Amino acid sequence: MSDLAANLATLDALLDKHRASGITNLINGEARPAASGQTFETTSPVDESVICTVARGDATDIDAAAQAAKAAFPAWRDMPATERKAILHRIADGIVARAEEIALCECWDTGQALRFMSKAALRGADNFRFFADRAPSARDGQMLPSPTLMNVTTRVPLGPIGVITPWNTPFMLSTWKIAPALAAGCTVVHKPAEFSPLTARILAEIAHDAGLPPGVWNLVNGFGEEAGRALTEHPDIKAIAFVGESKTGSMIMAQGAPTLKRVHFELGGKNPVVVFDDADLDRALDAAIFMIYSLNGERCTSSSRLLIHQDIAEAFEAKLIERVNNIQVGHPLDPKTEIGPLIHKVHFDKVTSYFDIARKDGATIAAGGARHGDTGWFVRPTLFTGATNDMTIAQEEIFGPVLTAIRFTDEDEALNIANDTQYGLTAYVWTNDVTRAMRFTNQLEAGMIWVNSENVRHLPTPFGGVKASGIGRDGGDWSFEFYMEQKHIGFAIGHHKIPRLGA
Repeated sequence: MSDLAANLATLDALLDKHRASGITNLINGEARPAASGQTFETTSPVDESVICTVARGDATDIDAAAQAAKAAFPAWRDMPATERKAILHRIADGIVARAEEIALCECWDTGQALRFMSKAALRGADNFRFFADRAPSARDGQMLPSPTLMNVTTRVPLGPIGVITPWNTPFMLSTWKIAPALAAGCTVVHKPAEFSPLTARILAEIAHDAGLPPGVWNLVNGFGEEAGRALTEHPDIKAIAFVGESKTGSMIMAQGAPTLKRVHFELGGKNPVVVFDDADLDRALDAAIFMIYSLNGERCTSSSRLLIHQDIAEAFEAKLIERVNNIQVGHPLDPKTEIGPLIHKVHFDKVTSYFDIARKDGATIAAGGARHGDTGWFVRPTLFTGATNDMTIAQEEIFGPVLTAIRFTDEDEALNIANDTQYGLTAYVWTNDVTRAMRFTNQLEAGMIWVNSENVRHLPTPFGGVKASGIGRDGGDWSFEFYMEQKHIGFAIGHHKIPRLGA
């Protein structure tokens, strides 16, 4: 039996329970159908087959989840942090124990390749362990003495939090948001993307089995305009952590404004990888390819614009074309596959529409630019060359395995091109000139920059963007800054003079 056949057989057995009962909501520790009784079907992008039915939650379900989160908050907030830490570590243990199930289901649900999703599942466990270990110190503050007062600061959890996660790498990103919220002492209402609900349900089951008290973590499935909007508008939800498109983030901000909700947005990007003529070109080539064609190009941090110095452009692009044409497109459960299908037909149509746009704008389709196969939402990895930064393909987030190559003549032009976009999430710079790297990165408009490297995450560091790429930072203590409120307490240390009125 081939590896693919073995993985399909294992997956089929894992999906039996979901086929039998469908994916329900989880509210106050109980599996519940939608209050309306309505369901929708989730399908696989591999062959368009129905996976199972999913509860179609709406405002009624969100209200029940929010009330459960509100009721559970005081006890969870006041639980000794060492006890919360132990529960979060048990969740991490549960993730590791079910890592194969998580990876296989995620591949079938999203089209992501197994070579990446097996690692993403374990990264989810790492997220829980990282924030679990920091839970005991999350409330620590500062001592700020003045001549008359001993001023101290501390942090307290905000309360019930709404978490809305995307469909591209849903499991890992769910852990990335929920783990620090729980470690901080917040309770959660989670609304996963309707296109990839499988692993959110698995994660909630793992948390329940780990002993998380009822109501601390509630899961409501449904559509953005129904369940999502009800979550962002609910008065008992104190903040919204959202990962997704920039225009959706803008809508969420407007919906949450009447209740003055705190928001944390991880949004889109049109990220440049800038390759100067003194760079290590072989490593730059590897990194540029990895950062746009891994994860099907469906990642906010992808290096979707290649800015290449004109003196090395022709040779670099020739090697790039050869490599892109050799990328293995195939079934996501095949270990040899490097690119799987896109998430659904609407997104497939969006990505492939840029092929004609590129031609009309005058760019060259040097590789790809076509569908792969006859079934499923597979796209050949694509490279546009001869582009300029004013073209649509250089300005809009395509969110697929599509790279746009733009040539530049000098450092000033490269900087202008790199910054000439509404986004500012990440940037990648390749040069062996340290002073240039320092000068260039200082002027780049991006929240995260890697020099002579692909995106390598280090959990204590801040993650987030500028401009239309987001608001706030994840990672390390920055996560706690969002999920917690600063509190100042001043203790008088003597009998300082107090102004007297009416005396």
